[in-house]
Amino acid sequence: MTKYDFTNQPNRLNHHSVKWQEVEKDAERLPMWVADMDFVALPAIKQTIHDYADYDVYGYPYVADELLTAISNWERTQHDYAFDKEAIVLVEGVVPAIGIAIQAFTQENDAVLINTPVYPPFARTTKLNKRKLVENSLIEKNGEFTIDFEQFEKDIVENDVKVFVLCNPHNPGGRVWRKDELLKIGDICQKHNVIVVSDEIHQDLVLFGNHHYSFNTLSPEFKNFAIILTSATKTFNIAGTKCSFTIIENKELREKFLNTRLANNQHEISTLGLMTTQTALTEGKEWLKELKEVLETNITYLEKELAEKTQIKVMKPQGTYLVWLDFSAYDLTDKELYEKIHDQAKLILNQGGSFGKEGKMHARFNVAAPFANTEEAVSRLVKVFH
Repeated sequence: MTKYDFTNQPNRLNHHSVKWQEVEKDAERLPMWVADMDFVALPAIKQTIHDYADYDVYGYPYVADELLTAISNWERTQHDYAFDKEAIVLVEGVVPAIGIAIQAFTQENDAVLINTPVYPPFARTTKLNKRKLVENSLIEKNGEFTIDFEQFEKDIVENDVKVFVLCNPHNPGGRVWRKDELLKIGDICQKHNVIVVSDEIHQDLVLFGNHHYSFNTLSPEFKNFAIILTSATKTFNIAGTKCSFTIIENKELREKFLNTRLANNQHEISTLGLMTTQTALTEGKEWLKELKEVLETNITYLEKELAEKTQIKVMKPQGTYLVWLDFSAYDLTDKELYEKIHDQAKLILNQGGSFGKEGKMHARFNVAAPFANTEEAVSRLVKVFH
């Protein structure tokens, strides 16, 4: 018997929701795109926000030691990662933290490496900061993304790469990188003096018996050239409250990051972000357990229906609630694919091309919604692509 509500669709219209904005103008659309969830939040988080509203004064906050303890305890109990609390650096979000890291650890025109396809802000942030973007293409093998390590090292050497931005678990492919793969990444980056910026924001959403390894837990030496970026916002659907945490154990790296954070005026976190993060990490374990069961059900249904009734190829995620769909079996251009999904199926999905050149003829589907939403979205895909 479930304790929490994952079946009712909360009203998100006219609440300034990016995900549902288009539906406010066209009620026939069904949004299954932006990476936030259409579930009622953990009740304790709602209560925390109500309590804050009762304060009457909403001035500048400070970071409570209880929050740092909550972060430390969560990482230790959920991900076997123990560290001193001084290693924690708060930033408004993981994407701003990526920008801070690129600025702190590279100079203009230095090379930054990413694996593509990948979350679009990786490339965008690199380019806007006037760094050289190096794209290492992931290889699809046996229904999952893999890294060509020979090419990975070659790209580093030939471009004199200074920073590698890792996505683990991977978005949009849902890969949860294995221990041996992460060790190879670490060994290559250590060999060539490359700093690893590991985006682990989906770390709590590992599914189907897979296991997430936080990069710095794999070797004590990795802590000298790697930083971890993560947050409770993706796990508990509180992105609007704006709070993430970066774990930087190496003091020299931490000081560079702190100085750049200050230069960007990213040192102030909203009170709601601080409070909801603490509540989520202290009271959210059972809610998360039930959530993951719902996500697995939705993914399994989508995979089965599309495999049986369409030629859409599903990359089953090992983590995240995001599913990478391959439409390349259909004789369509990217523009025609978008029109079929958006105008015929009346669905809003993320267009694959935004994740890199490898994303052509793909789309990203968000299953973090009540089963009825997933069922309806899948039926629309089946109707158009049967």
